[in-house]
Amino acid sequence: MKIGLSYSRCVRDIVQGRVDIDNVLVLISRTDFDPHDDKQWADIWFGYRYGLNPEWWDCRDQDEGHYRQVSIELWETGRFHQPRKFGTRPARRSEIWLEAVLPDSELESRPAVKDAWDKFQMVAGLTNVKLDRTYS
Repeated sequence: MKIGLSYSRCVRDIVQGRVDIDNVLVLISRTDFDPHDDKQWADIWFGYRYGLNPEWWDCRDQDEGHYRQVSIELWETGRFHQPRKFGTRPARRSEIWLEAVLPDSELESRPAVKDAWDKFQMVAGLTNVKLDRTYS
């Protein structure tokens, strides 16, 4: 279960197959745009392909549709959170992904943590996120 902290870098990881979109709980982005809006999308695409900090410099022009579709899927499934839409200005973080995983030993020794984890898993299930249960 992953929490993304960079729109451009996380979407790139999903498009390039390094991260499965079904393992993304939420993407918390510093952007403020609607991927359905053609003008806003064109600005995002151009900026991340050719702008001052081109995170998508190595992708192909024919990949644009895939980048946009990933963005739209995250948006439509409620997994694309943009704090700037609510007046917040988060700083860029060096981390790209956070793992939301608790080992069984922690869950067994702390009942309150287990209860919170169970509730988290329920919410994740409501968003159709696939939980990786291989951690222990």
